This record gives sequence, C-alpha cells and structure tokens, in this order.
Amino acid sequence: MIKYIQRIRYPPFEYSHMNPIHVPIIEVIINSETIIDTEFKIGNYESWFAEFKRCEESFDDSTITIIEDKITTETLPFLMKTRNGWYISPDPLHLISRKTITPTVILLILSILVHATEPVLLELDIISKSFAGSYRLGPLDYPKLLLFSFPIFLMPIIIRMVANMRDLRKQNNYVNSPIIAPEIKVKSDENKIDIKFISIPNDVHINGARLQVGMAVPERKNVLKALKKSENQQPSPGMSTKMPEKRISTGDDLGTGVGEAMPMTLKHSRVLMLDSLRVLDSGKWINDIKIGEEITLNGPDNFWPGSIYSSLVTIHWELILDATRTDGTNLKWIRPVIMATKKSNIMIPIMPVRSGRIEVADY
Repeated sequence: MIKYIQRIRYPPFEYSHMNPIHVPIIEVIINSETIIDTEFKIGNYESWFAEFKRCEESFDDSTITIIEDKITTETLPFLMKTRNGWYISPDPLHLISRKTITPTVILLILSILVHATEPVLLELDIISKSFAGSYRLGPLDYPKLLLFSFPIFLMPIIIRMVANMRDLRKQNNYVNSPIIAPEIKVKSDENKIDIKFISIPNDVHINGARLQVGMAVPERKNVLKALKKSENQQPSPGMSTKMPEKRISTGDDLGTGVGEAMPMTLKHSRVLMLDSLRVLDSGKWINDIKIGEEITLNGPDNFWPGSIYSSLVTIHWELILDATRTDGTNLKWIRPVIMATKKSNIMIPIMPVRSGRIEVADY
C-alpha cells in the first residue's frame, strides 16, 4: 500500500460570502494500491486550495485521519452519470432575474423609508404631494409609492417563474425527441486533445468546442471523518445538515446548493441540466468545426495534472461542445476525457473558482 496525503479547502456553494481562512482544511492520508507519480498544489493555504502528494516515510501521521480509499484514473460513476451527454442550457431569463433582485429590493426599502418619513419630507419640500398620501381601495388605504414599487419588487419572481416554465418545456421536448450523440474520435496528450468529428446529428449545429478541467465536490462522509465530526454534530462552515440519499448533483454530497444550484428540472432518468463545477479552468473555444477535419483543443494556460479521482481530491477533464438545436434550444454536450501527465510537481498559484449556480457559472 502507498500512502498519499491530501489537503483541500473546497469552495462552498456561496463562496463569495465566506472568508476562506475560516473554512477548515480537510487533511487526510489515503492508503491506496494505485501508483500516482504526479504531485500538485492548486491555490494557496490562505484561500481555496487542494494538495496531493506522496507521504515520505519519515512523515508523522499520528495526528491525521487515515482513510482506506481507492485512487483511480478512471472517471467516477457519479460523474459519468451527471456529466456525460446532452444538457440543456438554462434560460437567459434566470440571469436577468438574479440581476434584478438587488435594485428591486433597494427600491422597495426606499419606498418604505420615504413613506415612513413622509410628513418631514413634505414639510421640508423635498418631495411633492403627488408622491405622498394613500389610495383607498375598499376599506383599506395603501401608500402610493408602495403600490408602484411592490409590483416591481415581484418582477424577479415572475421572471424566474417564466424562465422555469420555458426550461421545463425545453426538457419535455428533449425527452420526447432525444438527440443522438455526435461521433467523435479523441486522442489525448498532455494538456491538449486532438478531436475529429465523424458525424453530427442533423438537427444540431455545433457552435464551438473546448477542453476544460475541474474538481468535483468532496464526498461528504469522508469530509466529516477528516474533521472528526458526525452527522449529529454541527456541520463545518459551508456545509448544511444531511441531504436526501438520492444524489441529484455533485453538490449534494457537500450538503449545499440543493434547490438552488440549478433551475427546475424534469423528473427523468438523469438530470438534463449541467451542474456547475465550482472549481473549473478551461482552454479557449474553437469555433470552426467541420466534419472530417481534425482540430486541436488546448487546455488552460495553467498546466493541470492528469486525471485523478478519489473521494476528496479529483482532477476531472472533459470535452464540452456548445450547440444549438433547430428549434432554438441552447445545448451543451459533455464527454469525460482521461488525461495523463508526465510532470511531477505541478503548482497553480490561484484556484479558479466560480458560482455554484449554473445560470451564472459562465459555461
């Protein structure tokens, strides 16, 4: 058995609202039969980071949790289920809805403040009498400003409802008329792949392709084990209480983002919307796609390790296609790619993190 040490501080669902320093570092030693020559560190100890290296024989492991785990270079089953095939892009209205929340809330609060200080503002001649007073509707009086601002305050909710209905319609259309997978030959190399399109579905237009790499959410039970916590104790920062057993997306094992990570999804054998990888880096989009021609997709500017999978630290590579169906539906096609690397010590100074919400994840 070979001992590897893994350290990770993975960004929570709302990472922008949290100081990384206050999120505990998960540190474990894994006994595995798999030989991994690559050692790497992504990010730094003062922020979000992940580290993977072999333990030296002289290393004192008496204070670190030891986990019997499998380390492999083969894509894990849950990633094959949640990040493989065609996915429907969320409706653009979701992003519009989210951007309008802040201004509409500010407008409502200002309306309440103006109404509360109305007599003083009138006496100082700051506001006109046309803004003051109330409208009588039935037996009750309603402030004039609130009658105008409250419907505006409801706009993000209404927009979100419309977007969800449009998403469900697109998902139903896909279920009733599924799309076959494009036939592609892939040849992988260090930090790049060569692809050749053999065939593309007739009702789909490929807009572009790129190679991307990221890290999946660590497995919840091993996170708790490393932190020496049980399910009955208070979770660490960034985690919630235990979620339902059924795994819907990669965020569920961490216990965050359920119900918010993605818009409404149809009950289907697999989720039809692509979950956001909170740690993701990518190469550039290549837009000139032709059947029969071989193209090269380069990885990110930062050189990443090859494919590595364990319960805590994963390096997951994938080919992503941006496409449009003839009915106007925006689609993404994902295929996991097994990548190798000959480099031993890889250092990436800053971990590339993004939102856990797919409408703002910028896929």
